[in-house]
Amino acid sequence: MERVYRLVISCPDGVGIVSKVSTFLSGLNGWITEANHHADRPSGMFFMRNEIRADSLPFDLAEFEKQFQPIADEYGMKWRITDSHQPKKVVLMASKESHCLADILHRWHSNELPCEIACVIANHDHLRSMVEWHDIPFHHVPVDPNNKPAAFAEVSGLIEQYQTDTVVLARYMQILPPELCHTHAGRIINIHHSFLPSFAGARPYHQAAERGVKLIGATCHYVTEVLDAGPIIDQDVIRISHRDTVEDMVRLGKDVEKNVLARGLRWHLEDRVIVHGNKTVVFS
Repeated sequence: MERVYRLVISCPDGVGIVSKVSTFLSGLNGWITEANHHADRPSGMFFMRNEIRADSLPFDLAEFEKQFQPIADEYGMKWRITDSHQPKKVVLMASKESHCLADILHRWHSNELPCEIACVIANHDHLRSMVEWHDIPFHHVPVDPNNKPAAFAEVSGLIEQYQTDTVVLARYMQILPPELCHTHAGRIINIHHSFLPSFAGARPYHQAAERGVKLIGATCHYVTEVLDAGPIIDQDVIRISHRDTVEDMVRLGKDVEKNVLARGLRWHLEDRVIVHGNKTVVFS
C-alpha cells in the first residue's frame, strides 16, 4: 500500500484556507492524492482532510509539524497529521456474542483493516479459542455487578499496557465508567443494535418489535458518558415486516451490525472522521 500522510484540519471558516494549505504543500512539492473539505454554515466551522504521498515531501512528520504550525496558528486550526504506515493499536472488547468480533478478526486477518489488534478483553471466556487461533492475546476480565470498579480498573490497566489508540466495543454489553469514557474520548467505538436515537439501552430489538417498526438498524458511534448518545459515525437499516419475530430481527440485525461497525472502524482508522460537538464529519 502506498505510504501517505493524512492531514486532518478543523477551524473557523474563512477565506483562503484551502489556498493556504495547498500552496504550502505545493511549495514542498507535496503530491496530494485525495482532498476533501466541508464548510458547516450553522456552526461556521471548516473541515479538511488531505492525503499526501509521503515520498513527495522533503522531510519527516516532525519537521512537517514544525513548518505547518504557523499556518495552524494563523487560522486557529485544530489539526493532526498521521502516517499510514504507522497503524493504530486497537483493543477489542467483547462478551458472549461472536458476530461482530469474528467479522473484525476476519477483516483484520484478510488485511482489510489497517490496524494492529493488540488484544481482546472479554467479560466472558466463551470466545477465547477463536481469538487465540488468530494469535491475539485474550484477557478474561469478569465484571462482578457488586464490584464493577475493580473490573474496570483492570480493563483500564490493559488499555494502557498495550498503548492503545482505539478501543472497539464489539457487542461488549457493559456500560463503561465515566472516567474511562473521558480518558479515551473520541477513541472508543461502539456498535449499538438500533438506529439511534430510537431504542437506546437494552433489548432494542424487543422494543422495536413492540412498536411494530418496519425498519431495524444499527449505529456505530463514539462512546461518551451518556449511554448511547455519542457522536454517530455510521448507520444502516434493513426492512422487516409483521411476519418477522424478535428472533428473525436479531438474526437479520446481526448482518447490519457487523457491516456498520466495520465501516465505522475503517473510517476511524483512516482518519476520515472529525468530531465536532456531538456530531461528526465523515469523509468516506
